[in-house]
Amino acid sequence: MGMLYNSDFHAWTQEQAALLKSGRLSDVDINNLIEEIESMGKNERRELKSRLVILIMHLLKWQMQPERQSNSWKATIETQRFQILELLEDSPSLKRELEAFVNAAYPKAKRLAILETGLIRDSFPPECAYDVDDILREGFYP
Repeated sequence: MGMLYNSDFHAWTQEQAALLKSGRLSDVDINNLIEEIESMGKNERRELKSRLVILIMHLLKWQMQPERQSNSWKATIETQRFQILELLEDSPSLKRELEAFVNAAYPKAKRLAILETGLIRDSFPPECAYDVDDILREGFYP
């Protein structure tokens, strides 16, 4: 049953969908299907965390280097916000974890901002100074 899964993933997905639609549940590749569904959920979480890292890094750069603020940074900030809000619209259950995701993303964002700005670590707040609503609010630039 897993042969097609290993050799042609796209064909396997189409086959599984057809089997489910036709009610042939006993022919469905249950183990691989479970694995893929779990993986889809993990991918959504990973994408949200990654986008928060990029967004927070750019907010930090914006705040810490006002003389270098650019339309490019502003576009990156707004693009990440748009993508995050779209992701949350598709997966609203992730909203309840946003604060934890922000707290997890901050150290990575801070590290990247330090690398990009060349500023010393102590110039950055030890904890994220932005709340979730501000981070996602269009037009918020610290």
